[in-house]
Amino acid sequence: MAHHTIKTAYLSLYERLNKAPQGAPYSETLFKILEMLFSETEARLVAQMPMRPFCVKEAATIWKMSVPAARKTLEELASRALLVDLLQEDGHQYVLPPPMAGFFEFSLMRFRGDIDQKALSELYYQYLNVEEDFVKELFTAGETRLGRVFVHEPVLLDEHAVHVLDYERVSEVINTAEHIGVGVCYCRHKLMHMGKACSAPMDICMTFNSSAGSLVKHDFARSVDPQECMDLLQQAYEHNLVQFGDNVAVGVNFVCNCCGCCCEAMLAARRFGPLHSVHTTNFLPSLDSDKCKGCGKCVNVCPVEAMLLASANDPKKPKIKKAKLDEDLCLGCGVCVRACPSAAILLEPRAARVITPHDSAHRIVLMAIERGKLQELILNNKVLWNHRLLAAVLGVILRLPPVKQAMASQQVRSRYVRVLIERFAT
Repeated sequence: MAHHTIKTAYLSLYERLNKAPQGAPYSETLFKILEMLFSETEARLVAQMPMRPFCVKEAATIWKMSVPAARKTLEELASRALLVDLLQEDGHQYVLPPPMAGFFEFSLMRFRGDIDQKALSELYYQYLNVEEDFVKELFTAGETRLGRVFVHEPVLLDEHAVHVLDYERVSEVINTAEHIGVGVCYCRHKLMHMGKACSAPMDICMTFNSSAGSLVKHDFARSVDPQECMDLLQQAYEHNLVQFGDNVAVGVNFVCNCCGCCCEAMLAARRFGPLHSVHTTNFLPSLDSDKCKGCGKCVNVCPVEAMLLASANDPKKPKIKKAKLDEDLCLGCGVCVRACPSAAILLEPRAARVITPHDSAHRIVLMAIERGKLQELILNNKVLWNHRLLAAVLGVILRLPPVKQAMASQQVRSRYVRVLIERFAT
């Protein structure tokens, strides 16, 4: 498919997606996906939307249509989880989520008949698992990652548990969430249609807070209470699934329970190895060679192949092997600790703590700076004309290290914003 054969509406939507920190590289497959999810009219309208949340009245003004007509269009898009609708302090608002974590996953978070999910899964598989550009850009561009791994709480020793901050615990995310929704695992659902899915639980994808509220409202997730969600977390532990979630300390919106064979984050961690496609926990396994029996169970459960069996270098027993850890690949999830029958593995704190962005605004600004898109974030949102939004963005920038502040100042095309950054940073 050449550029000149693609309808203008889908090209506009493609360009809009790529103004955000998390873009979607050009591919014929991408346009086939967009054509399945959006009508031509919807693509044209959504392409005009800002990256920040917007209200019905604002959409009506941009689209040059009546408020009732705009509301009907927005509700239709939200009902298919192409937009997320939010109940904010100042009223009902909508926002276009990124492809991932966003409307790609949402389209397969329930079984539905209004779209051909098998055909869509085949396109996703081509775009994410065969072609490399999208996944590589999503998981390796810049320093700040989309997601992070949570520690496997049951295997922490009491002496180390006190060093785990609340935001590092999935149990804390569950027990403090305003809304909790559970849906079908996008990754295993996709591979089910490809005949490649494993036997891990499907109905175990967790969403929280504002995202959960919208997905539950439109039946893309079912509402659960904290106790049921904790039961599902225990089920995930028992299946040696890794908890991979929103890379923020406050306001976590999703936690996936990932297997090493189906899930995009784990596959990316293996594919790109030392590029560190996800943020690790603050722990590393410590191996006791004397206790290790070389059974290989830790190797079998490691989702990123960081654990392996190597020669014990015992001249009297040349065939004996012991577990060995590649620290550069390890996520610090702790599933190997649970799997070890000899208690030969313990989790120990890393030498240096992994830094987690405070909230989604902090993470988005960091990703925008690192990917050279801060000017798009500010100018596309017309932040210059909204003092509250400008204050929020500047607040994040001014808390960054000097190097990141300098990068931000260089990228912004507005002399006004650059002067503000330079004035308040000194």
